[in-house]
Amino acid sequence: MNTIDYVIIAAYLLGLLSMGFVLKNQSSEKDYFLGGRTLGWKPLTLSVMATQLSAVSFISAPAFVGLREGGGLIWLSYELALPLAMMLLLGTLLPFFHRLGVVSIYDYLEMRFGLSSRLLISIVFQVSRAFATGIMVYAISIILQGTMGLVPWQSIALIGIITLIYSLQGGMKAVVYGDAIQMVFIVLGTGLCLIAAVSAIGGWHTFIDNVQADRLLALNTNSFGFDGQGFGFLPMLLGGVVLYASYYGCDQSEAQRSLSAKNTHELRKIIMSACLLRFPITLLYCLVGLVVGTLVITTPSLQAQIPSNNPDWMLPIFIINYLPNGLIGLLIVAIFAAAMSSVSSAINSLSAVSVSDVKRVLNKELTEKQHLSLARITGAFWGTLTLVLSFFAGDIAPTVIEAINKIGSVFYGPILACFLLGVTTRYVSAFAVNLGVISGVLVNAYLWLFAEQIFWFWWNVAGFFVATSVALVCSSIIKRKQPNKNLLSNFHSILQMKHVLILLAWFAFITLTCVLFNLNTK
Repeated sequence: MNTIDYVIIAAYLLGLLSMGFVLKNQSSEKDYFLGGRTLGWKPLTLSVMATQLSAVSFISAPAFVGLREGGGLIWLSYELALPLAMMLLLGTLLPFFHRLGVVSIYDYLEMRFGLSSRLLISIVFQVSRAFATGIMVYAISIILQGTMGLVPWQSIALIGIITLIYSLQGGMKAVVYGDAIQMVFIVLGTGLCLIAAVSAIGGWHTFIDNVQADRLLALNTNSFGFDGQGFGFLPMLLGGVVLYASYYGCDQSEAQRSLSAKNTHELRKIIMSACLLRFPITLLYCLVGLVVGTLVITTPSLQAQIPSNNPDWMLPIFIINYLPNGLIGLLIVAIFAAAMSSVSSAINSLSAVSVSDVKRVLNKELTEKQHLSLARITGAFWGTLTLVLSFFAGDIAPTVIEAINKIGSVFYGPILACFLLGVTTRYVSAFAVNLGVISGVLVNAYLWLFAEQIFWFWWNVAGFFVATSVALVCSSIIKRKQPNKNLLSNFHSILQMKHVLILLAWFAFITLTCVLFNLNTK
């Protein structure tokens, strides 16, 4: 890296800080956490995508595809679940939460079940999200050490402090607009890497001649994920539906964007657009991984620079070795952008949940000034805690992208069960749903610790099934009389037949793409 690269990076970071101060004038809690519901569907769509297609995806998805043992295009089968999950959300949870006008989706749980359910799910979200974000910051700090020569505390501080400042000042508007800008940098950076990698390897035909055939396998119908072999078609599809539905509908960091939409018509545009745009970007990540991974395998000097036990180093090492100055700066900005989109989203969503929880526990109404002050205090707390956790994050899986999803898979099934039971039933009690959630999480913890032969994508299905079954059985046995809560138990779908057909067609297109890749493995 030279002066040009550092100037590009500094200009980008200063621009983010400036944006936070420009957008810092909020007059209410909804202004701070929902952008006053004045944000358009286009920036919200980019924000939804940037929150998940983050630095972990930018760095770790190519590493999984290109170098991870047992990896390859099998990661694409995960995308089959998204259209199905979005149909579920548009037909149930998201329009319902939007009509209620809540800031935190956990406010609904208190309306439907009571304070105990609200605090239980809220605590689960806050702990898991803070830990997952800490792992992501840790991973990116390692990447910045390799590209910029920073020591660990410097890279963590650089990511965390700047993100904390602009997200605390600008609230949801700064987060959304920052995410939108960052999404552009992520896609641009990935495209530049693909072009450079194809050129470095000697052209597309050279890549085709040298790519490992087993890495082109995108659908594995031979494994059901019960024999220690992961990434089978069935667990990826069923577990993916639960994971995606829970993440986009029951995770405050994603659902908060949906709650920020002007109306349910805009909400539908956000969800449909995010669903249709995600697969091409994921496919781009995977193609970069294939080409760069093939280059690494056929270039011993490059392969020697990548730790054998950490394939996540693949893309940063490639960037430093094969991109010209100036473009290196842009790619580092893309990594910063991806990391900051996740951190800023986590800070804002954790703060939103914490503020709502504090109000409920204290049972006290706050002035708008007190709301904003508490929002910034809790945001600073979670931002600081996330940075502290990142110093102690360890390896959970061969790649960071697997580690993040693995953590989520412990909780996503039971959480989705809780929300769906609340919206679609009237007789399930708070005690029953709490017992169901706890049972689902404990079963998944047991599977993690004592059933290593069961692929972790099944945890999503197991947690959902156990939580739902326990809650329904418990409610049928106890039969406690529930208050009349028609408003809270009847939902209004915004899913239309034309959107069902579009999503099913998209599911078929993704399937066909995976099948075509499979044909090249023979």
